[in-house]
Amino acid sequence: MLDRTSIGKEAVPYTRIQIGDWWADPATNELGRAQEIVRIEPKAMAVLIFLVERQGGVATREDLLSAVWPGVVVGDEALTQSIIKLRKALGDNPRSPVYIETISKRGYRLIAPARPLEAVADPQSGPQEVLPPRPSAKTGSYSRRRWSAVGAALALLIVAVSFYLLTPEPAPKAVVRQDNPVDWDTPKTGLVTVTVLPFDALGAVAEQSYLARGISNDLMTELSRLSGLRLIASAQTGKSAQMTPGVRYFIAGSVQHESELLRVNVRLIDARTNEQLWSERFEGPFRNLFGVQNEITRRVIEQLPGKLSSAERQRVAIRHTHSLEAYDYFLRGQALFLARQSEDNEQARSHFRKALELDAKFARAYASLAMTYAIEFRLRPSVDSAPALVRAFELAESARMINPDIPEIHWALGFVQLQDRRHEKALESLRKALDLDPSYADAYALMGGIYTYTGDPAKAIPLLRTAMRLNPDGGYLYFQILGRAYLFENDIEQSLLNLREALARNPADLETHVYLAAAMVAGGDRSGAAWEAEEIRALDIGFSMRKWFETYPMNSVRHKTRLSDLLAQVGL
Repeated sequence: MLDRTSIGKEAVPYTRIQIGDWWADPATNELGRAQEIVRIEPKAMAVLIFLVERQGGVATREDLLSAVWPGVVVGDEALTQSIIKLRKALGDNPRSPVYIETISKRGYRLIAPARPLEAVADPQSGPQEVLPPRPSAKTGSYSRRRWSAVGAALALLIVAVSFYLLTPEPAPKAVVRQDNPVDWDTPKTGLVTVTVLPFDALGAVAEQSYLARGISNDLMTELSRLSGLRLIASAQTGKSAQMTPGVRYFIAGSVQHESELLRVNVRLIDARTNEQLWSERFEGPFRNLFGVQNEITRRVIEQLPGKLSSAERQRVAIRHTHSLEAYDYFLRGQALFLARQSEDNEQARSHFRKALELDAKFARAYASLAMTYAIEFRLRPSVDSAPALVRAFELAESARMINPDIPEIHWALGFVQLQDRRHEKALESLRKALDLDPSYADAYALMGGIYTYTGDPAKAIPLLRTAMRLNPDGGYLYFQILGRAYLFENDIEQSLLNLREALARNPADLETHVYLAAAMVAGGDRSGAAWEAEEIRALDIGFSMRKWFETYPMNSVRHKTRLSDLLAQVGL
């Protein structure tokens, strides 16, 4: 493996790269020109180096995401934020760019010239060479002869630097301090543990991914209602899925929608032996999607060990809507809502409304629409929270009245109650959700989040342990909640580990940046905390803790005071 100081057998010192008027130092994540130095995030530097490597050519969004965030599931927003930060640091205008050009529907291109500067020697090896001065407009940066001497080194330099920056770091096993994983598939519990993996989308993947995800998620939701099963979620596939603690069986599949035909392949695999126990292909007209889903659920239940009552078997066959078109809008809305961005939230709301126009008794669509209002004022701080929450309550209650037997509806109601600081009511709603689905990881996680707001973080940690066992890939919020719980428990090391993991999964989340800055101050890293404070101001111009607390659902005076005191040390 190459490292940052060697290529083959030749020692290569740290080197800066000239990009337009700026030099970039990958070793320190700094950009500079004249007397000005700007520090950028490592991921932003990695994006810049990737663009340098393809100087003049288009770097697609897919290539950038897989290279800079290897092995981590992040949305396009992570890349977008890195580009925004690079442009801000370089003083580049996206409408008339000098450095980074956006190629519509494809990716980005570095349009500024790039070349290596003189090598900067390792401090332990002796005096450093002086970097050449910035060129004047008349003379250019180097003579042709000097450029010829160093030009050949550019390719090797970029390969070495980009290899170091873009080599995947080992994925964290479990940031939370866990006891031995629970094996629920034991005679002691009498439960059969199952994971439904995200189904693959075949054919036009971009158009069908939301449908494949919706079918697998719905299958897991239906199975979670069965008293003899314990469902453990996973976003992994293949062999990595078998590493999920406590899982005995996992269900995998693929979805293909061609013209009017729907084809779904489903497999049941023993996670302990990797033996495929059963597989079947389900085909039918796409207009009979619900019938195909019911048949899949019925056949899967028949293959799983354990006794299920006839009432349970009948209950899982009940669909949530009679309208296929409404269901399609609902799935599209869910895919957008999960991005947690203001623009996506508006589009998701539009899809949920269309679903309800087609089926006015679609309870899950009401609950999801309620969520878009409950989260609106958090995504757009200028929005008045009172009307949005009133509307959210109305919609969540409508969902509950239509069908009180759906756990997601009680979760949505709990989320709305939390935003209105009705913490006990929110906990009560979440307990109802868990009564309906004891495997509901998000309910455990949100309960833990509430305890960090009410001043009892010690209760949050075991709840998050349970959530992570049930859903090892639960997303950035699981890690963020753990991070703030550990902060208030004064375990700064664990707090930082979890908050950094949360930020790697969602770099644009303001709340994570706030807690990370506070944890850094508590841990004595004032320079790192000052950097996070700048990130917070970039995400929310005019940010102040007083303003933030106006809509933040924390009611623990002790924790609010501590958070304010820590962040005041970096000017927030």
